[in-house]
Amino acid sequence: MAIDIGNETPAEIDLPEVVALAEHVLERMHINPAAEVFIRFIDEAAMTELHLRWMNLDGPTDVMSFPMDELKPGQDEAGMLGDIVICPGVAAEQAAAAGHSLSDEILLLTAHGLLHLMGYDHHEPEEKEEMFGLQRHLLLTWFAEREPGRTTIPEPTED
Repeated sequence: MAIDIGNETPAEIDLPEVVALAEHVLERMHINPAAEVFIRFIDEAAMTELHLRWMNLDGPTDVMSFPMDELKPGQDEAGMLGDIVICPGVAAEQAAAAGHSLSDEILLLTAHGLLHLMGYDHHEPEEKEEMFGLQRHLLLTWFAEREPGRTTIPEPTED
């Protein structure tokens, strides 16, 4: 997998861990190993600008995904899966509200953003059930491999 990652914020983020989770998700979802993904961590001001420009919504959000070549799970096509931007400032607030670490929230948002790049969504109840169930499964398998004794995973605080 070609995963280009960068942190444009002062937040301390374990970038190799985020890359490892992204690889796990892409492998489990059977995305072609030659697919490319860009993940950026940006501040609230930059996220507010993107949120307004692309969603016509005020204020920053936690994660936004920008699919490119519409690669789907199980396809044998290479290409640009897309870009994910995550706002650690918003993620920190959500982590505190949910009672887990910023690191766990970043991992949750990474999995969530990747699923959006693959065409999953959560506007309708059945879509939400499918996407969030898959997100939960991917995080459970990730944490089971990385931290075998762990009994909880980060859960989303909102859609």
